Amino acid sequence: MLKASNSIAAAVTALIATSAAAEGELNLYSSRHYDTDERLYTDFEEATGIKINRIEGKADELIARMQAEGANSPADILLTVDTSRLARAKDAGILQPVDSTILEERIPANLQDTDNQWFGYSQRGRIIFYDKNDVAEPPMNYADLADPKYKGLVCIRSSSNTYNQTLLASIVTHAGADAAKAWAEGVVANMARDPQGGDTDQLRGIVSGECDISVSNTYYFARSIRKDVKGLSADRDMIGWVFPDQGGNGAHMNLSGGGLAAHAPNKDNAIKFLEYLASDQAQLYFSAGNDEFPAVTGVELADPVKALGEFRADDVNLADVAKNIPEAQKIFNEVGWK
Repeated sequence: MLKASNSIAAAVTALIATSAAAEGELNLYSSRHYDTDERLYTDFEEATGIKINRIEGKADELIARMQAEGANSPADILLTVDTSRLARAKDAGILQPVDSTILEERIPANLQDTDNQWFGYSQRGRIIFYDKNDVAEPPMNYADLADPKYKGLVCIRSSSNTYNQTLLASIVTHAGADAAKAWAEGVVANMARDPQGGDTDQLRGIVSGECDISVSNTYYFARSIRKDVKGLSADRDMIGWVFPDQGGNGAHMNLSGGGLAAHAPNKDNAIKFLEYLASDQAQLYFSAGNDEFPAVTGVELADPVKALGEFRADDVNLADVAKNIPEAQKIFNEVGWK
């Protein structure tokens, strides 16, 4: 990952530390649904005098809305979760490039669009969890999830889940479509049940005994450390975890990020907000408030995130991965991944 220069870090600090007279507003379309994001918004408003007007909804609905609104859209910024949705927004023509030295220096190159239409601000590792009482030799790599010795043991979400789409797209990027298809076929053969529920439900499946191995984003498990999560926290000690592919490509990372709307009426204010999200202060909120990994190198991790341990992340360019998401969905359909 890239480290910000002292001058760039100072510029970001100045941006959020300098109080200013009211400078207008910006309109934020967001599919992030976390209460802790409130601090991101209120601190930015207090520091800059820029009022944030929020419209919240599901990512696909917001993207469709911005398309329908066209040049008359009031949207200044789209915030959403996962590389697949960021790519979908770009392909829909609802974003525009951002020319920002701060973002270029603060956000690692592999976590931003090659055309600067979106930037990643936080990450979640998509890793393997297992029942420590029943699994003596857990899968150490994503490829192992397709090993027949784990037949009937694996819980994982549906093929419509964006996290899985991006994971499979990353396998396509690294190994090609044929290898990705063989892997997906193997995982389907090893499923303990038809895909159902969210990532927390995959972890609960280990507690309930429905499965011995599951795949989940890290922040769902870290959340169970920070606070009580029904059906998980009380039995969390029975669950072990593996950051896969530590001798190879590294652990796959899902992304949360955003971009500047194509017809932003408050463009300058919007860019200030995107730059603020790359500040140390905002990056700390992503970790402390929502148990995510900051995109910016060197930012302190919250204790529940730190408890997961050190690991090597896959540094594949997520813009390249995004191009293979349609191929991933095709593979899911071909192998019968529900």
